[in-house]
Amino acid sequence: MNNPPDRGGLVKETKTLWRLALPLIGAQLAQMGMGVTDVVMAGHYSSTDLAGVALGGSLFWPIILLLMGLVHAVTPTVSQLHGAQKISDIGEVVRQGLWLALIAGLTAVLLLNSIGPIYSWMSVDATASAISIPYLRMCSFGVPALMCYFCLRYLADGMGFTRPALYISITALVVKIPLNYALIYGKFGLPELGGIGCGVAQAIIMWFQLSLILIVVTRKRFNPTGWRNHFSRPRWTHIRPLLVIGIPIGTTIFAEMGLFAVTTLLLGRYGAEVVASHNIAMNINGVLFMPALALGMAATIRVGFRVGSQEVVGARTTAAIAIATTTVVAIAGSIAIFFLRTDMVAAYTNDPNVADLSSVLLLFVVFFLVFDAIQATAAGTLRGYKDTRVPMFIALFSYWGVGLPIECMLGFGWFGEPMGIYGFCWGSPQAWALRLYC
Repeated sequence: MNNPPDRGGLVKETKTLWRLALPLIGAQLAQMGMGVTDVVMAGHYSSTDLAGVALGGSLFWPIILLLMGLVHAVTPTVSQLHGAQKISDIGEVVRQGLWLALIAGLTAVLLLNSIGPIYSWMSVDATASAISIPYLRMCSFGVPALMCYFCLRYLADGMGFTRPALYISITALVVKIPLNYALIYGKFGLPELGGIGCGVAQAIIMWFQLSLILIVVTRKRFNPTGWRNHFSRPRWTHIRPLLVIGIPIGTTIFAEMGLFAVTTLLLGRYGAEVVASHNIAMNINGVLFMPALALGMAATIRVGFRVGSQEVVGARTTAAIAIATTTVVAIAGSIAIFFLRTDMVAAYTNDPNVADLSSVLLLFVVFFLVFDAIQATAAGTLRGYKDTRVPMFIALFSYWGVGLPIECMLGFGWFGEPMGIYGFCWGSPQAWALRLYC
């Protein structure tokens, strides 16, 4: 099965990739929508609550994605076993993945409840941190459930069943909006918690998602994996291969998200309006980045399956299709931001100062979205091969060795006039361009 594909084969593989990717795009957008919902609803409550939730999210998601990356190793492992027709071996991978997810979740709880000193050390605006700290504390109660949810979702994804992720994410978003409203504004007999209510709602939704994925993976189609057949204690011989793949995945994601987080914290000294504006711009970037991320996830599944099936040339074809498609989608996203940025910002805030600054910052997003999208899909493709170490080193060097120093140099004016938030925004594209080049 190593012959170059003909035109019909290319069309068929493109359809297969999109069949996997479309539900994941919807799922990622819905998952992102929950974060956007927090920002939008907190922003309409007050600018201070918006800044607090923004600060909380800038730390919450990098930590979650770092630990989630460990569990993400389940996807290529399951997809390769699926391609190799070793279905019965998948069960033990999932059981050990659940142990890994539980450990990661409890670690996140400890980290999220110890965040106060970081805010003090970085001189973050006190009014925003007063919202952010309890917001993170509330979110932490749902993280163990979220990690287990992702492990079981990756079982379904790895076997080519990507629609459950879409249905669960949309359902969770639909439930979260009224729950946020009730907890932020104190409706239906619930206390008025402002931005902190977003954290309470987030924790509830995490447990809700776990309950829904359990309904999915206990269906008959997953019985051949045997993941429910018996109880397994943690086994280092099985967990170690997951960590070998998962640690670089988590580190790569954290390197990117961590740069966003540190940038937001460094901007905290400029006040709530600047933090809010930066967060709005990054949220819009995140929404339009989701298709690329989902295509990368679909490529992981499909490439992993073809590698397991010994279809070496076919795996390369899948990778090429994924990257080409991502490029087109990202260019369309950049064009949309350029022409519609004012309308996009209006959905987040009614504060004119925040809206004006957010619109300007989105011009930087127009530039680096294409770089970011292509590298994300390329990284997802490599995960299908279980090649995760090289992307990790490139990400660490690009974001932290180049991007952050340039941001600080321009923003704080180490060698000239300080450019403030614009200096930080000028530094970010350098990191994405360098990573794509590498």
